[in-house]
Amino acid sequence: MRPKSLFLLALLALSPLPATAQEASGATIAMADDAEAVSDADAIDPLAPRDAAGLTLDEFQWIARPIVVFADTPADPRFIEQMALLTERADALLERDVVIIVDTDPSARSDIRTALRPRGFSIVVLSKDGTVGLRRPAPRDVREIIRAIDNFQLRQEEMANGG
Repeated sequence: MRPKSLFLLALLALSPLPATAQEASGATIAMADDAEAVSDADAIDPLAPRDAAGLTLDEFQWIARPIVVFADTPADPRFIEQMALLTERADALLERDVVIIVDTDPSARSDIRTALRPRGFSIVVLSKDGTVGLRRPAPRDVREIIRAIDNFQLRQEEMANGG
């Protein structure tokens, strides 16, 4: 089985997530939700942002590279800008086994927020081994994110092995 197929199957096993919508200051952001299972793997968008509530970073270890976008509210202009930036080069993120996780409710105290301790807006990119590879207090474009990912040790090994 090809690595991309394994990645999609692993994500399917992690969370069968149909898309719902969340309004954020006029911008609609597709959010994955833990609702009914989806039987067709092609119907799942691996880059559909997942809500951090109920998730842990351990669920993605050795399977995917989480990009976690934090904000104090979904109406934060930096959050809206970051989500728009992430959609610009989805293919490059898919090649790097990225999943997008969002947390815009500090009062919910998700496990991911507790583990990464952001202050206000923050974008955090993790390696497949769970280490933080990039943490920034302002939106970043996909080019900068993929450059950072390509410098991760595990990504270097994947590229050397043709992955």
